[in-house]
Amino acid sequence: MVDEFIYEPRVAYFSMEIALRNEIPTYAGGLGILAGDTMRSAADLGLPMVAVSLVSRAGYFHQQLDIQGRQVDQPDPWEPSMWARSLEAKVAVPIERRLVWISAWLYVLESQWGTRQPVLLLDTDLPENAPEDRQITHCLYGGDEAYRLKQEIVLGIGGVRLLHALGFEVRQYHMNEGHSALLGVELLRRNAYSPEDLRPGDSHYDIPVVRDQCRFTTHTPVEAGHDRFSYELVARTLGADFIELDTLKHLAGEGDLNMTRLALNLSEYVNGVAERHAEISRKMFPGYRVHAITNGVHPFTWTSESLRQLYNQYIPSWCHEPELLVRADGAIPDAQLWNAHVQAKQQLLDYIRSSTGAALDARVPLLGFARRMTAYKRPDLLFNDLQRLKAIGLRHPFAVVMAGKAHPHDEGGKRLIEIVHGCLQGIGDVIQAVYLPNYDFALARLLVAGSDVWLNTPLPPLEASGTSGMKAAFNGVPNLSVLDGWWVEGCIEGATGWAVQSTGVADNDAHSLYEKLQESVLPLYYAEDRSGWIKVMKGAISKNASYFNSHRMMRRYATEAYLR
Repeated sequence: MVDEFIYEPRVAYFSMEIALRNEIPTYAGGLGILAGDTMRSAADLGLPMVAVSLVSRAGYFHQQLDIQGRQVDQPDPWEPSMWARSLEAKVAVPIERRLVWISAWLYVLESQWGTRQPVLLLDTDLPENAPEDRQITHCLYGGDEAYRLKQEIVLGIGGVRLLHALGFEVRQYHMNEGHSALLGVELLRRNAYSPEDLRPGDSHYDIPVVRDQCRFTTHTPVEAGHDRFSYELVARTLGADFIELDTLKHLAGEGDLNMTRLALNLSEYVNGVAERHAEISRKMFPGYRVHAITNGVHPFTWTSESLRQLYNQYIPSWCHEPELLVRADGAIPDAQLWNAHVQAKQQLLDYIRSSTGAALDARVPLLGFARRMTAYKRPDLLFNDLQRLKAIGLRHPFAVVMAGKAHPHDEGGKRLIEIVHGCLQGIGDVIQAVYLPNYDFALARLLVAGSDVWLNTPLPPLEASGTSGMKAAFNGVPNLSVLDGWWVEGCIEGATGWAVQSTGVADNDAHSLYEKLQESVLPLYYAEDRSGWIKVMKGAISKNASYFNSHRMMRRYATEAYLR
């Protein structure tokens, strides 16, 4: 079943999560969406790659909200056989002094032009394994620290072994975040010197050869966000003799096994996911050369059908060469762009009405906010002063739609959802507002296309990149965002959207947000002549979508990382 994919060397792209389609819940958020867009663009561009991830049979979770806005976590299992084919090859990895067997499901990602990319979803739910080991690949980001380490052993070490068992010739190994960094340890073992070739003091391993094989993309600008495991846990789980402890400490840190440090030390090429994020990463990890390849989103996937048709008519080949969207300013008639947006907006409003019963007024501008609900995203910043917000709404009516999940273990994130839910009810007498539960792939597509303004209010410098605003840009939706992540590069004030100034103090940042809404955004939307608003919509397309796309991103990875 993999014969069509093993005739040429491929880049093996390792990611703990990957968003393949809405029916396959093997992703939790932006990291998985990026992984999916990476492989979709690889398929479009004919780049030979193979993705390696976990099958996550139990999915992430299905989110429900009770009447108080409290998140209720429900199981969200899926059946791999409905979408993928089981492969016969099996490999084993050592876990807690026993062998755990791993097989894989093959999902074939196909582009609109028929080109195909293989995705391997690793699975330990096999009759050969003990009951507790069959659960290792069930829950995405579930369980305790020991469970997470087992998953990362399966992903990194098991993934390398399975690729070899299936006959893949790997050109490079690309680690999407540090979860798969143990693949470098497996490669060290495969590139170990014979004892007779060693001189006193020599390393047993050919580290330069391994570094030449590995690429690493870091996503987390917060030290606490990097996976760490005690060496006692590593010895108990992986085994004390899997690799020399002195070597592991040299590569991954003396105090504990830091997966990011391990990936940094075993990768010839390292990059951050935005210019600012790369700068922050260099400060976090002095002594390492961290390049910058700003993220992008897949053009076809994130553009609504009405906008696709418009681009097809006026900018042929945009889907393969999204840089051609720079022509949008002059090529697309204003009226047709507005009508295409109105269609996308109506689809969102229809969904809101059918799922919640809320009938939002299509004539008022709709502010969209949807992403993982956690403290640094500051979803409550918009509601810092409800009275002022309502005063703005009385002068220039607008509506608010929000969505997002909090990690099941993130009690602070869950509390934020509850707070936001209460605030939406608190402004409901003046401002139409709704919170949509169970934010997923399909809902994201509706929101980024149907909103009139895309809102993002992270606490700098904690937003590594962010990609939801890029998706909005493909649909002609301007951003109103804090200058962090990709928006530092994408914001041209009044041309692609608007910047919210951030001092890190909520009162000050909210004041900036309210000022932009009151003085710039809403008056322009309600101007008698709509041409000013449409000019900003076109600016979002021509200046943001033309650049912040995964085709540009993958071409840069190919030339700067893979072909080195």
